Amino acid sequence: MAKKSHFGPFGPASQPLCRHLDGGTVATLHSKFLTLNLESTPAEGGCRNSLTAAENALTLSLMLKRTPLYAAHLRLGAHWVEFGGWEMPLCYSGIVEEHQAVRGAAGLFDISHMGKICARGPGALEFLNSALTNDARALRAGQGQYTILCNERGGAVDDLYLCRLEQGECLMIVNASRIEADFAWLQSRLAAFPGGGSVELKNRSGDLAAVAVQGPKVAGFIDQCFPAGAQKAAALKKNDIGRFSFADRSVLVSRTGYTGEDGFEIVADADIIEALWNKLLETGRGAGLKPAGLGARDTLRTEVCYPLYGHELDEDTTPLEAGLGHFVALGKGDFTGRAVLARQKAQGLSRKLAAFKMAERSAPPRPGYSIWSADGGVKAIGRVSSGTQSPSLGIGIGLGFVAPEFAAANTAIEIEIRGRRLPARTVARPIYRRS
Repeated sequence: MAKKSHFGPFGPASQPLCRHLDGGTVATLHSKFLTLNLESTPAEGGCRNSLTAAENALTLSLMLKRTPLYAAHLRLGAHWVEFGGWEMPLCYSGIVEEHQAVRGAAGLFDISHMGKICARGPGALEFLNSALTNDARALRAGQGQYTILCNERGGAVDDLYLCRLEQGECLMIVNASRIEADFAWLQSRLAAFPGGGSVELKNRSGDLAAVAVQGPKVAGFIDQCFPAGAQKAAALKKNDIGRFSFADRSVLVSRTGYTGEDGFEIVADADIIEALWNKLLETGRGAGLKPAGLGARDTLRTEVCYPLYGHELDEDTTPLEAGLGHFVALGKGDFTGRAVLARQKAQGLSRKLAAFKMAERSAPPRPGYSIWSADGGVKAIGRVSSGTQSPSLGIGIGLGFVAPEFAAANTAIEIEIRGRRLPARTVARPIYRRS
C-alpha cells in the first residue's frame, strides 16, 4: 500500500489554496494536496500527488502563480507542490534520484519564483550597506555575497543574495514568499536614507527568470551553452558573476547555489528562459544531468545546513541565533538592526541553531517536533526547524533551535517523533561532507 507522508517544508504550515471555495472543500483539498502520496518511502525516492486529476487542476488553477517554465515542467511529467504561493515542481523522477544526481553529476532547478529586486544609482551601494548585514562595500563589480535584511529588532525580514553589477547597479535575489515584504521594507528604508533620491529601486521579479544548474560535473559542460568567447563561465570563481550572451540577449551567470555542490545560477529575461532550460538539458544529458524539483532542493540544502526562510529565519529570529554570524559585519558601521545584534553578541544568546543526526533509523524528524535533553527531562529544550531523511547518509537529520548549553557538537539529545523520544546527537555543520 502506498504510504503518505509530509515532505520537508511543504507541509501544513502553507496557507489554504482556494479561498473562493466553501470552507469544507478548501479544507479537503488543502489537506489532500499537502499530503504526498508516495509510491515508496522518501528514502526510496517515490513521489506522487494524492489529488485526483480533477482536484489537482481545480486547486492549482485558482490561486497559484506559475513560472515561465510551467509548460516545460508539464512535458517532463513534474509532480506539483504549492510553495510560497507558487505552483512548483516537487520532483520529476523522484526526490532521492534527483538528489543523488546533484551529488554525483548534475541537476537543473527552476528558481524563477525567487524575487529579483534592483537598486541603481550613485548611492545604491551605500544604501544597501545600511540595510543589509554583510559589508556590501567589500564587493567589486562582478561579485556577490549572501546577506540578511533585518528589521530594527534584529529579526530577519529575509535572507538574500546580493550581486554587484556594473555602473552602480545591484541585483538582489530574494525568497519567493518575501518579494512584496522585502520591496516594501526597502522602500521604507530608502525614504529615510540621506540622499535616497539618488537611488532607484525596481521590482523586476515579473520580467526576469532564473535557473540553477548544480553538481560536480556542471563545470564540464556549462560553456557549451554559450557562444565561444574569451570569457568562460567555468572560469568564474565562487561568488563571481559574469555577463554572457544567449539568444542574442545578455544573461547573468554566477558561480553560486543552494545545494552544497559546485554549480551556477543563471538570471535571464523571462521570455528566453525556456530556451535556456532546454539548452542546458540537452548539453548536460551526457553528463547525467536531470531536472530536479523542490523536494531534492530541500534535502540537499538540509544536508549542508543552509537556512530556509520561515524555518531557520523569520522576523523574530536574528541571524546570530540562526548561526549566521559570519554574514553580520558589526564592524562596518551602522545598519538596520545592528544595535540589537551587537547587544546580543555581547550578552549571549538565549537559543542557538544546532544540527543533529538521528542515532538510529526511524521515521524522519519534521519541523515542529520537540527536542529533549537525553537525561529524561520533563521540559523540551527546543524544536526542530527543518528535518528530513538524508538520501546521502541514509538516516534522519535536521536543524533545530535549542538552549545554548545543548548546541555544542556531540551533545546527546532526543527528538520526539510520533510520540516517542528517540536518540540523536548534535553534529558540526554541515551535516553532510563530501568525502
